[in-house]
Amino acid sequence: MGKLIHIGFGNVVNTGKIIAIVSPDSAPVKRMVQKAKETGMAIDATQGRKTKAVLVMENSQIVLSALLPETISGRAQTEDGQTDEE
Repeated sequence: MGKLIHIGFGNVVNTGKIIAIVSPDSAPVKRMVQKAKETGMAIDATQGRKTKAVLVMENSQIVLSALLPETISGRAQTEDGQTDEE
């Protein structure tokens, strides 16, 4: 199992299962998110806030986060998954 990183509001994901971290602004990503919501494959970790990052997981699920992709990527690249913001 990979390490767990914080993606906002007390939610964590396994870094070993992440395929991509993308911005939700493009039309293809918006379609992917909508399809995942319709099929029950979306995990919404935004707590009602605006989605700023979409994490694509190995099992075809997607995780929606209110943190920027750069923030999540930085946390995934640090040794312990923590930043100075916490």
